[in-house]
Amino acid sequence: MLTSSPTIPHLIAAGFHALSDPLRISVLELLRQRELCVCDLCEALGVSQSKLSFHLKTLKEAGLVHSRQEGRWIYYSLNLPQFSVLEAYLADFSHNRVILSARSCCD
Repeated sequence: MLTSSPTIPHLIAAGFHALSDPLRISVLELLRQRELCVCDLCEALGVSQSKLSFHLKTLKEAGLVHSRQEGRWIYYSLNLPQFSVLEAYLADFSHNRVILSARSCCD
């Protein structure tokens, strides 16, 4: 049985969805500095672990963060290559200098 892997369009959509929430943006901003444990993220953001877990799951599913377990704690860090995928996607739009007009439609 083959396992399905996310396609590039799905990863891009998931990445932008993950970036659409202010709390998730705050998490990413904190992770820009260094890897952090869930308890440190909860304290810095002033949110409960259950609320943060939902948002971390979204970020992880979008491929924007990595997690690793050490003892009973889970540590999160940025997955920079996934940010590069999103950046390249947006950069392609800025390289399109000419947008062609629509063809005339048949009646």
